[in-house]
Amino acid sequence: MNRFQFVEDHKALYGVKRLCRVLQVSRSGFYRWLKGVAARLARRQADERLAGRMRRIHGEYEGTYGSPRMTAELRAAGIVVNHKRVERVMREHGIAGLHLRKKVRTTVSEPDAAPVADLLRRDFTAEQPNTRYVGDITYLPVSGGRFLYLATVVDLYSRRLVGWSIADHMRTELVVDALQAAAHTRGGPLDGAVFHTDNGAQYCSREFARACRRLGVTRSRGAVGTSADNAAAESFNASLKRETLQGAHHWPDARTARLAVFGWITRYNTIRRHSRLGQLSPIDYEKTTDSLKSAA
Repeated sequence: MNRFQFVEDHKALYGVKRLCRVLQVSRSGFYRWLKGVAARLARRQADERLAGRMRRIHGEYEGTYGSPRMTAELRAAGIVVNHKRVERVMREHGIAGLHLRKKVRTTVSEPDAAPVADLLRRDFTAEQPNTRYVGDITYLPVSGGRFLYLATVVDLYSRRLVGWSIADHMRTELVVDALQAAAHTRGGPLDGAVFHTDNGAQYCSREFARACRRLGVTRSRGAVGTSADNAAAESFNASLKRETLQGAHHWPDARTARLAVFGWITRYNTIRRHSRLGQLSPIDYEKTTDSLKSAA
């Protein structure tokens, strides 16, 4: 217990002077502490109210928000708060976002594939939408040792998931369907856009090359066995699985997995705040930057 608090609790019985001497604290220090009691109580009460708001946000976003997105969400609601206070209150009240699980590799390289240049060189940025995309395949574990597979197409300008496909196989049509979905989202061919992937057999196939030519896409691939060359796509998949599985090893069935992924993708594109986008969602970022360009 705080020694000054002990003096306050027992001063009526023993007196301040005697208690301060026994406890080896100064009376002036005790009285300074006493003057700050009301302020400290007010801060604790304010922290409790803030923690209550955080718990509601934590629940709304299924326990996925850490301190950066929590700070942005509170500020968007009109609450003036800095990130250090958010971190402290979250820590003191046991409110935490999700952490990455160990990655399981799903890429099967195709050693006989025709070479394709790496046009990104680990520069995962874009100055305009619909110019640079990354894609990958990730597994979705289902009970009984079964898997679904998700192919993604992410726009590097806004980090928006513009195309995706889920199936119970990893045939080339999985990645072709995702790329065609991206073209549909963007309203037509992806003429001139670069699509960067790893060296998985699906992305090295003739069927995928034909699909890219048909949609006007320029292919790009990183080095074999180097995950960092496609880090943006892998980071997206890691976030999706971390925030949907939330520590579980698998979904109970395929339908539940599909619904969970669909729901997360909808939230991700429309309301989930992204640190690289100034804590805006991908679609809000595209709308905002488009409005700014129109105004200019």
